[in-house]
Amino acid sequence: MKITDLLTMDTILLNMTSSSKPEAIDELIGKLDQAGKLNDRDEFKKAIEAREEQSTTGIGEGIAIPHAKTVAVKDPAIAFGRSQEGLDYESLDGQPTNLFFMIAASEGANQTHLETLSRLSQFLMDKNFRQQLETAKTDADVIEAINAKEAEDDEEETQESSSEGKILAVTACPTGIAHTYMAADKLKETAKELGVDIKVQTNGSSGVKNRLTTEDIEQAAAIIVAADTKVDMSVFDGKHVIEVPVAKAIHEPKNLINKATSQDAPIYRHEGGRSDSEGDGNKRSGIYKHLMNGVSNMLPFVVGGGILIAISFFFGINSADPTSPEYNRFAEMLSTIGGGNAFFLLVPVLAGFIASSIADRPGFAPGMVGGLIAVTSGVEGADGGSGFLGGLIAGFLAGYLTLGIKKMLSGLPQVMDGLKTVLFYPVLSIFGTGMIMLLINPPLTSIYTGLLSWLEGLSGANIALLGIIIGGMMAVDMGGPINKAAYTFGLATLDAGNYSIIAAAMAGGMVPPLAMAFASTIFKNKFTPQERESGKTAYALGAFFITEGAIPFAAADPARVIPSMVVGSALTGALTMLFSIGLTAPHGGIIVIGLVEGGLTKALLYILAILIGSIVAAIMVGFLKKDLRKA
Repeated sequence: MKITDLLTMDTILLNMTSSSKPEAIDELIGKLDQAGKLNDRDEFKKAIEAREEQSTTGIGEGIAIPHAKTVAVKDPAIAFGRSQEGLDYESLDGQPTNLFFMIAASEGANQTHLETLSRLSQFLMDKNFRQQLETAKTDADVIEAINAKEAEDDEEETQESSSEGKILAVTACPTGIAHTYMAADKLKETAKELGVDIKVQTNGSSGVKNRLTTEDIEQAAAIIVAADTKVDMSVFDGKHVIEVPVAKAIHEPKNLINKATSQDAPIYRHEGGRSDSEGDGNKRSGIYKHLMNGVSNMLPFVVGGGILIAISFFFGINSADPTSPEYNRFAEMLSTIGGGNAFFLLVPVLAGFIASSIADRPGFAPGMVGGLIAVTSGVEGADGGSGFLGGLIAGFLAGYLTLGIKKMLSGLPQVMDGLKTVLFYPVLSIFGTGMIMLLINPPLTSIYTGLLSWLEGLSGANIALLGIIIGGMMAVDMGGPINKAAYTFGLATLDAGNYSIIAAAMAGGMVPPLAMAFASTIFKNKFTPQERESGKTAYALGAFFITEGAIPFAAADPARVIPSMVVGSALTGALTMLFSIGLTAPHGGIIVIGLVEGGLTKALLYILAILIGSIVAAIMVGFLKKDLRKA
């Protein structure tokens, strides 16, 4: 859908009379209402104001894009307004705003809303386009400028798709929302400055956009894969490929494009999921990528199943047991769904997706089978087998064993290729993985249960030290491999019936965003306007245990922020252990505080531990960061 399908002559205001943000919002809403685009003007205003409370839509460079999706919208539309004098819209750069695009999306227009907002934002970064809007004399001039910009954009895409020797890129992050598109835009913007033809495929949450075709790949000089999650690499066999984390495309796009144009990258040879190119020194290791593929696919089972189990405890700690006086049928159903099914699949899913990351689709089945053996075939008297330890080993075992089988059978005649996938690979890999796991799982189970027994026997200073380690690890890289290692360890002990370590991990993970929220509120002069806006969002992210909410602050000033976060999280982890706090849910943050073992007193102590660590970290950041007024 084109922007001018939504922005029409009757929704343009070239001479706004507003002198403040509330007045500007009212004036733009009035224009939409006058054009018959709204069902309920007051409800739409509430939706716009609610969005502004989250963070200002004044994005800087004299631009504001207020937007809302609500049933109060009759027909999706965009209102354009221009203030000749400019006004204070609480913009992120602190400068006056004079160009306004108000997007009104109906309840069912989610994709249109996102795509239109994205395209508008992209166009408005073009200084020449902004100048055309600022100097437009009539409503028709505005429409003409937008149509011309869209035509120019379409022409560039056509040229990109037909140019030989162009550079290709794929961007992907685990959530597929922000970094995926930021990296794509940065690569395209930099390529344009360098005069390089580029086409970028985005693997986002709404699916693959701008997909690379076979023809594109054949003609490409090189491919940049900027991803923190699995990307299908088989199509790049025989091409120069640069593999880097998605953040590198955001921060070092020029370096990547120069490497690609000079073909300063090894030839990729597809052998089942991993490149033999080394990339550069900052590339994340293959083992980490395989592990993260397993953990990220396991997390929905963790969160959904774990919280359902925890909710069942609200009816009584033994409410799922038919022989208990506390028995409740609904609680039993919750426990069966969460524990008997979702939680039971954690280890097989972990192993299956680790194996498929290593060996592609043929690795999935043996990985699942190996993970299932890990939790069902241990030693007598040990419930849960070798648990997560066995699952990790099963995943890597199945993946690399399948790779070996694929290489072993690579010499078979081409006519037998179909039989490899449906017969040889599954039979041999499942057999090999299953036999090895049956042999090694009993000793692995003994090791696993011994480790858990040792942890349960810790007390006093030892338990506090464990809390320091777990809490600190959660803050070191805020969602990276160290964070995930601590969290996975907490899950393993939770699955084994030890609820204290997951409590320390969750509390430690909540501290970084909460600390930065407190710091940006208390020490305002140490943060930019944009960081202060991000700080407001960090309150919610921290409360719901989304550690990644602190990443923008850490990326901007790692030397001061990260050590402060580690100290605060380590302190919180130690306090939760000393307070003997146990938590029966693996995720949720503030939502599951009521599930802390020991009732209200323990829940309040848990909150206190989180607040103490957050405040200590915030104070450290406040003292370490420079005052921007003196910079």
